[in-house]
Amino acid sequence: MAIALERQSRIDFVLTLRRRWADALYPALRRQYDDAGGPAVADVGTAAATTHALPSYGWFAWLERGSQKQLWRAVGDAVAAEPVQRRLDGNGPSRLELDPGLELPDWYTAWDIHVQPGGVWANDAAADVYELGAKLVMLGVNDDYTFHRAFVETAIPRRAYRRIVDFGCGFGKSAWPMKRAFPEAEVIGIDLAAPCLRLATDKTNAQGLAVTYRQADCRKTGLEAGTADLVTSTMLIHEMPLPAIAETLQEAARLLAPGGLLRFLDFTCTGDAFRDLAMEEHGERNNEPFLPASMKADVPAMARQAGFRDAAWVAFDERGGGRLPTLAWPKRPEWHFPWALFEATRA
Repeated sequence: MAIALERQSRIDFVLTLRRRWADALYPALRRQYDDAGGPAVADVGTAAATTHALPSYGWFAWLERGSQKQLWRAVGDAVAAEPVQRRLDGNGPSRLELDPGLELPDWYTAWDIHVQPGGVWANDAAADVYELGAKLVMLGVNDDYTFHRAFVETAIPRRAYRRIVDFGCGFGKSAWPMKRAFPEAEVIGIDLAAPCLRLATDKTNAQGLAVTYRQADCRKTGLEAGTADLVTSTMLIHEMPLPAIAETLQEAARLLAPGGLLRFLDFTCTGDAFRDLAMEEHGERNNEPFLPASMKADVPAMARQAGFRDAAWVAFDERGGGRLPTLAWPKRPEWHFPWALFEATRA
């Protein structure tokens, strides 16, 4: 969407603020932690006792949440000033399947996830705000969906797939790259939010791609058992309570044929006490209450119980390198998410 200069300037200001939070304030806080003798390997509680006493901590914590609020305000104003017109005329190759009677779970609606006012499910404008914000949350380096393309290009084995099901597809950010990479496959995007699915259909039709977008709960999609060869998600399971993660894995196992693949891009603990504390508190400050528990959870064990084998995490470098061979990340001084890829095979 085109954004007027004044509103773009506000967005650029917030982006610059968040970049300095990431590349200046976070490294400064880390240096103070190390100088204070903060242990590299410890429980998060021990790391917290040291970190919370540091001179930069109050600024770091305040600016993380405060700049996030400013970001959504700037993006929301830009969308309100220049609303996007949907082109849902039914003539495109993609199909939209909405369920007006679908009851959204309380754990999904009780929070303004990411501090986005009203969440992504409220109305069509909320989906547009989410789409623009999703680019900016990556500090402005995801304008061309580099992150999602790296997921498809590096994390998904090249083979023939009959059906690919993308859980929590949002506005289609991973579903349409999947269709581009595997044009012979049937691609189905699943999400709870009707506004996001309408936006996904519109954007995918504009690319001339055939994807089916289905409003459903990832724990109970209504799709036929054993009909998928690949089930994916990006940035989904850390937004779920642990029982919902287990149910999502069970549904993925039900959908997949034997030998089918599971690929979930999300977060897991790094083993660095300071780093893991920063992520745990990010969950608190960013209205993602289930993130800390999901990072600590034994997801491989949950997957094995659901009927998967070869379940494991590997690291993921969002700067373009994508999937890494082990659960080890490149050393970087600035704040960044501990992206990780969860891989498993249907037994």
